[in-house]
Amino acid sequence: MSLAARHLEANGVSTVVMGCARDIVEECGVARFVFTDFPLGNPCGKPWDKEMQRSIVGSALALLERAWMPRTTVQTPFHWENDTWRDAFMRVDDSNREALARAGEERRRLQAEIKTVR
Repeated sequence: MSLAARHLEANGVSTVVMGCARDIVEECGVARFVFTDFPLGNPCGKPWDKEMQRSIVGSALALLERAWMPRTTVQTPFHWENDTWRDAFMRVDDSNREALARAGEERRRLQAEIKTVR
């Protein structure tokens, strides 16, 4: 998404990226970024929380209108009430290493199989 936004910006189309992976999006150098510190997949807010979602989308539209400099990041004020998702996010340790390795091997096998079918 970030690279598509940069391409659009380079061709005169203003963009705002809304996301939960601040390090990745900022590294790509997008023009405008609304960051929500939530689990991945929730950049517009919590599911079914229409008021929060409207607020975050409103922040994005305001940033599009009023960005004061290139590569501007705005962080939303919202918090996920249970931060236990952070404890397991991207964790690899002795308790899951073997299962993750098997899952990766299976994914690579399926990808190779798909390539041979095409």
